[in-house]
Amino acid sequence: MDGALYIMLIERGKTYNKVTRAVIARHVDNLRKLDDDGTLALCGISKGWKGVAGMVIFKAASLKEAEELCRREPLVAKGFATYHLSTLQVANKENNYLL
Repeated sequence: MDGALYIMLIERGKTYNKVTRAVIARHVDNLRKLDDDGTLALCGISKGWKGVAGMVIFKAASLKEAEELCRREPLVAKGFATYHLSTLQVANKENNYLL
């Protein structure tokens, strides 16, 4: 696999409850663009994880590239959310589940 996978946890900021429909529309447009570009591996809303609004998993060439994708996320850019980013080391059949 080219690049790596990076997990972005979107964490609710103090003003998250004031998110506008316009910001949500820009968030969804951003997800569509990432998907069209082949950068989006998976995303979804987090249920039952206190303070976490959702998760986006990126396919990116570097941590620096993944950081830039996080900063461009409209919920983050507009100050409604923060994020936590980590690298996902994939375990699968091809790498013997990291054994």
